[in-house]
Amino acid sequence: MSHNNQKKIALINDFTGFGRCSIAVALPVISMLKVQCCPLPTSIFSNHTGFPSFFFDDYTEKMMPYMEEWKKLGLEFAGISTGFLGSKEQIRIVISFLESFKKEDNLVIVDPVMGDYGKTYATYTKEMCLEMKNLVSYADILTPNVTEACILTDTPYREKFRMKDYERMAAQLSSQGPKKVVITGIVQGGFIANYCYEAGAEAKVVRSHKVGTQRSGTGDIFAAIIAADAVNQVPFSESVRKASRFIKKCIERSIELDIPVTDGVCFEEVLHTLR
Repeated sequence: MSHNNQKKIALINDFTGFGRCSIAVALPVISMLKVQCCPLPTSIFSNHTGFPSFFFDDYTEKMMPYMEEWKKLGLEFAGISTGFLGSKEQIRIVISFLESFKKEDNLVIVDPVMGDYGKTYATYTKEMCLEMKNLVSYADILTPNVTEACILTDTPYREKFRMKDYERMAAQLSSQGPKKVVITGIVQGGFIANYCYEAGAEAKVVRSHKVGTQRSGTGDIFAAIIAADAVNQVPFSESVRKASRFIKKCIERSIELDIPVTDGVCFEEVLHTLR
């Protein structure tokens, strides 16, 4: 009996019980797009780190035995998607996972969750940044925000870049491995833009009206849509446009329901509209 009759995505990310981020939002989004989601947790949080206190359990030592059971089952994945990784060791484990499960016809989607607003997250060291650059070389699709694109290309961060700067960074990232790169969260006045780069094709800029403020989990939702659409062979720029519109809809509904920013976006209210 085969376990591989339906498309599957292996999702390597943390699990957070409250706050709507990481696996908790990506799993239902991927499922809604008719792809089976198979999570591999990197850590367990009671609620995300934006709250004053939280419970945390590091899953690093359990990741390899977890992977071994998937090997015994002979699981095959149409896509492998990675999110926040908490240590150099976890990035190396993910690379080991890719070396075991990556095939010619499946896709690797890397969301290099490293920082924002021009700074790396507190957990990120120089060694981790170097290891992430190594992971990027395994990716088919890369979804960095502006800060992460700067870190990965050794570009000094600025609040405003010209389009040719995004083109240069995206091309540099693509030359490291990923055929498709989207630089997300580019602020352009009242718009948020995403710079879509595909090797050998004309770049496209996808814009949407800016609403509300940034909330936890929106990057995870974005990457989940990109990953599921990729294995479903949806054109890249179309997928970016879909993800942008859906996140905008999530934020608008969260504002209507007066959801605290710490609680993420109430995507459940609009999930049925995602196709």
